[in-house]
Amino acid sequence: MSAPTTTEAQVPPLAGFTVGVTAARRAEELGTMLERRGACVQHGPALRIVPLADDAELEARTRDLIARPPDVTVATTGIGFRGWIEAADGWGMGEDLLAALSRGELLARGPKARGQIRASGLTEVWSPPSESSAEVLDHLLEEGVAGRRIAVQLHGEPLPDVVEALEMAGAEVVEVPVYRWVPPADLAPMDRLTDLVLGGGVDMLTFTSAPAAASLLARATERGLREELVAALRGPVLVVCVGPVTAAPLEAVDVPTLQPQRSRLGAMVRALEAEAPARARRLPVAGHRLELRGHAALVDGELKAVPPTGMALLRALARRPGRVVSRAELLRALPGGGDDEHAVETAMARLRSALGVPKLIQTVVKRGYRLALDPSAGPSPLGGHCVSGDER
Repeated sequence: MSAPTTTEAQVPPLAGFTVGVTAARRAEELGTMLERRGACVQHGPALRIVPLADDAELEARTRDLIARPPDVTVATTGIGFRGWIEAADGWGMGEDLLAALSRGELLARGPKARGQIRASGLTEVWSPPSESSAEVLDHLLEEGVAGRRIAVQLHGEPLPDVVEALEMAGAEVVEVPVYRWVPPADLAPMDRLTDLVLGGGVDMLTFTSAPAAASLLARATERGLREELVAALRGPVLVVCVGPVTAAPLEAVDVPTLQPQRSRLGAMVRALEAEAPARARRLPVAGHRLELRGHAALVDGELKAVPPTGMALLRALARRPGRVVSRAELLRALPGGGDDEHAVETAMARLRSALGVPKLIQTVVKRGYRLALDPSAGPSPLGGHCVSGDER
């Protein structure tokens, strides 16, 4: 294979791939980042956020902490801590809450939480370099928590392991649900995204919160599709999570995930961008370089939009490059199936047209079709008389 051409180098790294976005918050930002890298983005929010000012549980916990200030407050997210203070301001308790928190120690799980603590006029005493809730827990247990009142700001879902460990060590833990995730009011977009995943229309699926992953699985269970969805996420679909907390509900059902080293949106997109080349299939065919991506192909580095039926045929041929694939087998590979082999001929003609180089695919008389794999790349077909790809 020769080095990439200038044209090839200019093809965006995610071009030809379809990426599903389950996020609600920052969904537009994530979608824009993916589209700039060439991806086709499918949105299906798997949750929505309950407005802080409408959350009676948060107001009750805030009043309790003002009345009995905590010895330690753990801020897990910047947006959550800021939202808590803003909600308290709306209830006329902002200054009282800040005064109560200032009487104890503040720990920040990461730099964004640390920044919001300082923006509120407070100062944290410690923050872990790993940005990990587990390291925050280890730090607290090492210091000793027996008899101490600890407020833990949640980041969208409970932290049962952290809370249980602190309580077993003798602490009184006050969970602060600064924002809560609930299923989306309109389930249709999430259902459509799930259906696309099951139908092979999504190459990569992204998650930015554990509740989104849990919500998608729960909805699939309601629809009787859980086993099929989990199977798809274990196999052809690459699952990308912003960090280990987000990945937990998926890894609990043995779904492998790709995660960046740092739990950041940009880092997640860069990790996906780096992984994408491994998802492509590259073959030397008829003196050209053919690369198969999710819903498109590259021929000598030039992106070719291929219709779904064409991609189905191309993938079937690429599973056994150079070998003859019968019309009957190709017919079974077509979306929707059917029993008319003429549909294969029609789809094949469109595929050749889309690729722009008809000789990439050869017709084998009375037998089927094959990719014209270069002789040095692998085995040639067994038997059958080939005619040029642009002959019928």
